[in-house]
Amino acid sequence: MTPGFWEGKRVFLTGHTGFKGAWLSLLLQRMRAEVFGYALAPETEDGTFTTARVAAGMSSDGRGDIRDLDLLKTALRESQPEIVFHLAAQSLVRASYRDPVGTYATNVGGTVNLLEAVRGCPQVRAVIVVTSDKCYENREWPWAYREIDPLGGRDPYSSSKACAELVVSAFRRSFFAAAAAPAVASVRAGNVIGGGDWAEDRLMPDAIRAFSGGTPLLVRSPNAFRPWQHVLEPLGGYILLAECLVAEGHSAATEWNFGPSSDSFRPVHQVADMLAEAWKGARWRPAGDEHLHEATLLQLDSTKARLLLGWSPLIDLETAVMQTIEWYKAWNRGADMRAVTLSEVDSYLAETSGRWTPMLKHVSSAQSRFA
Repeated sequence: MTPGFWEGKRVFLTGHTGFKGAWLSLLLQRMRAEVFGYALAPETEDGTFTTARVAAGMSSDGRGDIRDLDLLKTALRESQPEIVFHLAAQSLVRASYRDPVGTYATNVGGTVNLLEAVRGCPQVRAVIVVTSDKCYENREWPWAYREIDPLGGRDPYSSSKACAELVVSAFRRSFFAAAAAPAVASVRAGNVIGGGDWAEDRLMPDAIRAFSGGTPLLVRSPNAFRPWQHVLEPLGGYILLAECLVAEGHSAATEWNFGPSSDSFRPVHQVADMLAEAWKGARWRPAGDEHLHEATLLQLDSTKARLLLGWSPLIDLETAVMQTIEWYKAWNRGADMRAVTLSEVDSYLAETSGRWTPMLKHVSSAQSRFA
């Protein structure tokens, strides 16, 4: 990442009150971008957005539903951004079973609305649409999925993210193909962990709730494998890609995986062991009840991002778990969570400095190998 690139850049971010959106906001703020937000109110007062006082560093902390096209158009028009990150979403598999209509309306209709709103903003140069590793047609095989593999989804959430990818592709070819049009890319990451996530039915927040209350963590699908990564890892990739989109334009406007290294592809029970050990004296046990279908084996191939963007994961899983646990412990003892969170951001920016060197002049010629 190039902090100097972002200084003074006007950036529009949907979903900035969510877990990943709040961390991305802090990264951009630290690089002195002018960040304009558009999102629903935060779901909890204990999340990253509120505890780290993310709004304090934003140019605009706007409230709005991604399904409201007129309001979204107004927000974009007033903020006049050069770069747009779209993270607003219904992000839970099990919640999608309870509310499939709302999931599709937000994840698919919301993406349509965002791209339609961008069409009316000629100053926008780059758009990053965040989907999910679950957008792939999961065949439960041991090979990692590449950007060229088929899209799909058995559950409404996964299906909605596959649909969002199709929306991005259609808009890119229909409305953003001209040289002067914004460069639009979609990005897919693995299971992210980090401080301030309180979503239901996720291993880390479920563990913190259980451990804080002195009860054992109940683990669904302990033998399922997941690609675990610290939240800052894919966000660094998104930022790097945005820089590339501005510099290279449409040659980089495609799909990108930002998954963890292969040694962070671990079974759920192993990560549960790590969490319990890090919390000291905590324990877990299998949930032992019937549950809705969730993928048991899913891994991303990020070769394209490594070769063309120079991006690579820097935080191993053990470190990611310890950093996350320490964040929650700091929150438990009433620490200044803005200072704690920004300290993690600063350390990550220092670690990435000079480490990622995009092969910008080679992206255009090399892209065909991954198409």
